[in-house]
Amino acid sequence: MRFNDKVAIITGAGSGIGRATALRLAGEGASVALVDRNAAAVAETAAMISDEARVWHRGLDISREEDVAQCVADVQARFGRVDVLCNNAGISGGDYSKITETDTQIWMQILAVNIMGAVHFTKYAARIMRDQRAGAIVNTASVAGVRSGAGGNAYSASKAAVINLTQTTACDLGEWQVRVNAVCPGLIETGMTAPVFERARAANKEDKLGSRCELRRPGRPEEVAAVIAFLASDDASYVTGQALPVDGGNTASLNLPGMKV
Repeated sequence: MRFNDKVAIITGAGSGIGRATALRLAGEGASVALVDRNAAAVAETAAMISDEARVWHRGLDISREEDVAQCVADVQARFGRVDVLCNNAGISGGDYSKITETDTQIWMQILAVNIMGAVHFTKYAARIMRDQRAGAIVNTASVAGVRSGAGGNAYSASKAAVINLTQTTACDLGEWQVRVNAVCPGLIETGMTAPVFERARAANKEDKLGSRCELRRPGRPEEVAAVIAFLASDDASYVTGQALPVDGGNTASLNLPGMKV
């Protein structure tokens, strides 16, 4: 029960890692404010938490700063404080084209959600944490932000930006005892990665999923949520500015040309 009497905002909470994180933090005692652009999906996540007094949810486009500002203000009005922010929401854009063929509009959409959504929530939640002189922010980046081959150009660039944002904001907020870290998931089966898993199963190559990482398997959302919970908790009280891969050892090994699918 590391999060008793604490309040956490979790974006992208309608599915995948965001939903797993919401259930993990709520299970450890947190009151949770759940955000997702899919209002029906985030309502489903909220319904999975038995104590209705400790859960709040909203459908939200996190790329709209004014809506994010209002959301954070409403969470503070409801719960009185904000102790944890999990910037998990993200999109892949489905674009794996080479840079010579790239669609600028897709780039702008991905950056608006993956980086500016995190910027908006950090901006307003960190003001509350600053006044409290305590707080923890955990951003969901990706192994795609660490090295090439794990995502399209725009997605990878956005996740590299999330890692850098983690470092710069950790420097900004440290004097107020607000910690900022990131997780970098590898291949995890979520709604975003569903097409990868579906193609592998259709081709009878399911056994190849995760074969390039040292654990020889894909990960589960709950495994990432466990690391997010650690970084958000007082167990990580002297950890800030770090980007921790949760990838089964994928980034520990050499990626050779043509190895990544």
